[in-house]
Amino acid sequence: MLEPLRQGLPPVDPTAVSGSASCALPARYEAVRGARSFTRATLGQWGLDDRFDDVSLVVSELVTNALRHALPQDARDGAEQEPPVRLHLMRWRSRLVCAVRDPSEDSPGGAFSPDRTDENCDAESGRGLFLVDSYSDNWGWHPLAGRLSGKVVWALFLLQER
Repeated sequence: MLEPLRQGLPPVDPTAVSGSASCALPARYEAVRGARSFTRATLGQWGLDDRFDDVSLVVSELVTNALRHALPQDARDGAEQEPPVRLHLMRWRSRLVCAVRDPSEDSPGGAFSPDRTDENCDAESGRGLFLVDSYSDNWGWHPLAGRLSGKVVWALFLLQER
């Protein structure tokens, strides 16, 4: 899951994570509020309260996209036992990553592309990813491997070394 986070940055030692937290989110839109609360509490524990506004906006968009576009109808109807969406927050000394795992293997945002900003503003969908692109330092996605199916959409925030 960490390989895409190396893009253009010094290597990350996966064992050097100074903090990580994860929560399962139910397949209901009220879960977005819970994801923001979880993010506020976690960032507060890590002394990163000053980053809450930007990170919370990105978390809200990623979770909303997962709930709206990545769930099969039966998951939205409550038929699935295990919560299908998970929010992961990981912190290193100089970076913070928020990642949302969902059961879909489809590319997020449809035709959204970070390098075509002008076209994205007129798109019917993908505007949430435009916000993710604007407020985070980098973002991307990748399919899960092994016995897990679905994908992870992640956003990276660079932190000032303290």
